[in-house]
Amino acid sequence: MAGASLLTLLDDIASILDDVSVLTKVAAKKTAGVLGDDLALNAQQVTGVNADRELPVVWAVFRGSLVNKLILVPAALAISAFVPWLVTPLLMAGGLFLCYEGFEKLLQALGFGHHGADDAARHDPVHPALAPKADPTAPAERDKIKGAVRTDFILSAEIIAITLGVVAASPLPTRIAVLSGIALAMTIGVYGLVAGIVKLDDAGLWLSRRTNAALRAAGRGIIAAAPWLMKTLSVVGTAAMFLVGGGILVHGVPALAHAVEGLGHIGGSGGFAAFITMLLPTLVNAVIGIAAGGAVVAVITAAKRVFAPAR
Repeated sequence: MAGASLLTLLDDIASILDDVSVLTKVAAKKTAGVLGDDLALNAQQVTGVNADRELPVVWAVFRGSLVNKLILVPAALAISAFVPWLVTPLLMAGGLFLCYEGFEKLLQALGFGHHGADDAARHDPVHPALAPKADPTAPAERDKIKGAVRTDFILSAEIIAITLGVVAASPLPTRIAVLSGIALAMTIGVYGLVAGIVKLDDAGLWLSRRTNAALRAAGRGIIAAAPWLMKTLSVVGTAAMFLVGGGILVHGVPALAHAVEGLGHIGGSGGFAAFITMLLPTLVNAVIGIAAGGAVVAVITAAKRVFAPAR
């Protein structure tokens, strides 16, 4: 009898593990798009940091991301169990915040934002080589870390929400295992890649000092390409804010989501026109994200003017 019970228990465990494996693969495929945006955004967030502070900043954001997941996974399980209708409004709020941050970065790129420490450094007469090392606790670095962790929270919430949709009908142990596994894998994967990206120039420098001519050439190529890669990631990261934020807002309104998805099927099955048509839903998401971000910035700016203390 005891042997039969043990075999039954082992069979149940094997069945749960099999379900977890299958559902984790499905969730990973569904969240792959968000993972790409998460990578671009987080790599972009650490640009402009002193070389000796890049990995500490990535490590700080990584720890913040783990804390985000520790909050989000139990919260997602609780919300899905008790107030499932709250998932969409929370995601919509996060989408608006992403659009807002993206629009602020766009304004800064166009010269309308406040650059703070960057402006001070630009007008500092001290030669960079003679300037003191950056204080690890400097406000600019702390603000950069906080901003990256805030952005990570929203993207992590979307990843968790998508995963929750995949495992919604599964037993609680399976939901916990899949959500925890996806959260941990995504965090390690994203920040491992971010750490590698921000240290590309160091890897190129190391290779350029090797005795092998091919390695030296590869190193010089990496050094030349690294700044362009970081600039590209900065642009892609800002664009991803509008794409992800706009996509969240669109999918939060079923009728709008259906209309946008329909745009991808009006151009036939071949040719350049079909390719452009296939991109239309993405472009619409971006336009909606930009418009939403601009609206939020306008409202916040107006509110600051109205409620600013009189001088």
